[in-house]
Amino acid sequence: MKKIFLVKYDYINSRLDRWFKKNVCDVPQSLIEKNIRKGNIKINYKNEKCSYKLKEKDQIIIYNVNFIANKHKKINEKYIATKKELSQSSSMFIENNENFVVINKPAGIAVQSGTKSRRNILDILRSTEEFEGSLPYAVHRIDKETTGVFIVAKNRKYAQLFTSLFRIRKIHKTYLGVVLGLPEKNKGTLKDDLLYYENKKKIKTSAITHYTVLDNNNNYSLLKLNPETGKKHQLRKQLLIHGNPILGDTKYRISENYPSKKNTLMLHAYKINFSINGTKYNFSAEPPLTFKNILKEKYLKIF
Repeated sequence: MKKIFLVKYDYINSRLDRWFKKNVCDVPQSLIEKNIRKGNIKINYKNEKCSYKLKEKDQIIIYNVNFIANKHKKINEKYIATKKELSQSSSMFIENNENFVVINKPAGIAVQSGTKSRRNILDILRSTEEFEGSLPYAVHRIDKETTGVFIVAKNRKYAQLFTSLFRIRKIHKTYLGVVLGLPEKNKGTLKDDLLYYENKKKIKTSAITHYTVLDNNNNYSLLKLNPETGKKHQLRKQLLIHGNPILGDTKYRISENYPSKKNTLMLHAYKINFSINGTKYNFSAEPPLTFKNILKEKYLKIF
């Protein structure tokens, strides 16, 4: 028995073994390598290593192999978007072209499926008209409770491009945040070493954020935040370290007398800008009504 697969554009530069796990069967790496050595998996009728980088229209030929998926590996079932979610999804889109979209992400929904919640942005987008014939690729992070601009690539090429642009800091983001108290200066830069844990290993990494106070009163401040680095929970951690935690943050907060409004995290990704092949892109997302209402409640100016 022989099966022939034609490599599609979306898998250019993918490793052969990774393509196999996504398109044929998710089996142990050792089993893929064994069948490659035996000549049961070939590229254009030639023997190649499992690390071979695929080219568009490569033929992958599989001989006499009947794989059984790894039974011990947890299977992540896709979230099925409801009719209501799909009918409301069009209101999220700020930009939609053949290579990527920019959305205004609502609060309370994660980007990807996790252990605590299966509902996620990528699976909802997967079922929209805007992604017909395409797959959604997350190219950066945004917290579940954070609202605002978020880029999703439509193909692997642009996913890799955006990932590279973020890595070399060529994509610039602006956040709006309401914090407890008033920073020492009206404008400045926060530089901190943040601690993270991978398994039991402690990792220290530097974080840099530029801020400007847009408005303040005796108890709260509205800040414009421009992160230079992109660490997990960077803004929330840094502002807590400097004594100005974000209003509504139930994880990174000052416990005593910490006011909150129904756990509404007052952090909004307001703008994002970047250039691709000489073309400049600038996108902004209107803060949700809940954000604006709390600004009014705290006597802070709506910019």
